[in-house]
Amino acid sequence: MEKKLVVKMIKNCFKQYYEADSLPVDEKDLEALVNRILQTKDEEPTADLYEVVNDTVYEFLTQ
Repeated sequence: MEKKLVVKMIKNCFKQYYEADSLPVDEKDLEALVNRILQTKDEEPTADLYEVVNDTVYEFLTQ
């Protein structure tokens, strides 16, 4: 799966919670989110990528 697509989807998801140009994560956290999303997608190939991204970002924000 294309890592750039997942990063773009994460950034778009954060726009729901923050201002358009604001990204509340640093590169380390962003990389961890991408890895978690890709791992979940590998474990559950039938899962919808959009839902996986949204769920992962929501979990990150509510920790």
